[in-house]
Amino acid sequence: AMALCLKQVFNKDKTFRPRKKFEPGTQRFELYKKAQASLKSGLDLKAVVQLPPGESINDWIAVHVVDFFNRINLIYGTMSEFCTERSCPIMSGGLKYEYRWQDDCKYKKPTKLSAPQYMCMLMDWIEMLINNEDIFPTRIGVPFPKQFQQVCTKILTRLFRVFVHVYIHHFDSIISMGAEAHVNTCYKHFYYFIREFSLIDHRELEPLVRM
Repeated sequence: AMALCLKQVFNKDKTFRPRKKFEPGTQRFELYKKAQASLKSGLDLKAVVQLPPGESINDWIAVHVVDFFNRINLIYGTMSEFCTERSCPIMSGGLKYEYRWQDDCKYKKPTKLSAPQYMCMLMDWIEMLINNEDIFPTRIGVPFPKQFQQVCTKILTRLFRVFVHVYIHHFDSIISMGAEAHVNTCYKHFYYFIREFSLIDHRELEPLVRM
């Protein structure tokens, strides 16, 4: 069902961002393959997220941030027809949580946006960061910047908000599309990863605690 659902998404006249890819032959590509293989092997997700012996933590985090961006972007893409200016005039997670957008460029102060506007700004912003060689270097021997993990925390915190919005406001759509198992697995994988490396402030996780 999910494959069919994704096919329908790509057949629509919408443009989805090209997936960020890892270049074959690079250390990150090998790490990505290793991560995907252990994911497919049916291992416990808590074990899957652990840093493999001898690997660099920043490389491991970089691989996962890019992979989660690709997958969450795709999940939101399948939901996007249900998430409109009319249905979701505020980017929120239920009645208690509202997320405002700030990016130090166009929006210097936290600004109220509709959920689809917020998602669009978010995906563009992440894409810009992960394609920036000064932040996510792809060349062998080029070190990560000092603030790398802080940047990743910000990216992952905001990606978590996509799950919050999708679960709280569009769960019926996930079920009707038969995508529930896929979204749940992606969420669990994401959750175990951020917990393993303490990458998100626990207060950010509160909206989904009951779920």
